[in-house]
Amino acid sequence: MSSLINENAVILSNQQVGPRLHLMVLEAPEIAARVAPGQFVHMKVPRMDDHILRRPFSIYAADAAAGTVDILYQVVGYGSDHMTGLEAGLCAELMGPVGTGWHAGENVERALLVAGGVGAAPLFMLAEQLVGRGVKLDVVLGAQTEQALVCRSRYEELLGCCPNCSTDDGTFGRPGFCTSLVEEALAVAENEGRPYDYLAVCGPEPLMRIVARLAQAHGVPAQVSMEKRMACGIGACLSCVVDTVDGKKRACVDGPVFDSQKVVW
Repeated sequence: MSSLINENAVILSNQQVGPRLHLMVLEAPEIAARVAPGQFVHMKVPRMDDHILRRPFSIYAADAAAGTVDILYQVVGYGSDHMTGLEAGLCAELMGPVGTGWHAGENVERALLVAGGVGAAPLFMLAEQLVGRGVKLDVVLGAQTEQALVCRSRYEELLGCCPNCSTDDGTFGRPGFCTSLVEEALAVAENEGRPYDYLAVCGPEPLMRIVARLAQAHGVPAQVSMEKRMACGIGACLSCVVDTVDGKKRACVDGPVFDSQKVVW
């Protein structure tokens, strides 16, 4: 893990981008310059003095030149609902970049990224990295509705084509869960004689479990991002433990990214 920075980040914008989904852009030049794909920040949310614990947020995108980081967050409770009212100009104290991120080996030639819901955000910087390396990249995005596919346009711009999408209600892409698209992509790659040599998945735990098993069945090395509730964010409190074949690990510092076959599902 890289050395942690405490940075007073200025909120530049905080807008609703989908159903119960908001995008916050912050000016945090030190973190933007150091963050690696898959890492996150621990935020002391402004105007929440009655809640002393910081909250973890995956970094969706970072622009080192502009000194900005993007955070996509879903409104699920009091804290995230409170965040929707934070206006531009406020300062939010960020600790980061935290955690062990994605690692696609230098020999990777063909990769598959799979995201469910807001899990598309923690994968985007990895997608940028792989495209920059010239890796042949396929992306599968799943969400409940078309409106919830809020990351689709950025992936489309990066890839030069629309990622493979599914929606639970059938409003965009294939109706149903995205696991059928994953199984299909793995089979097609094998039939083409160019199987994937890396897979990364982020989303609800049941989705990651299924995709991990599909990857194992096809002999594809895979990584998952295990998002857990966290208190300290520095590995001291043991509130974000993940069971692995090597014993209990901490999602905040040992992860959040793990080898999918080492996680005890």
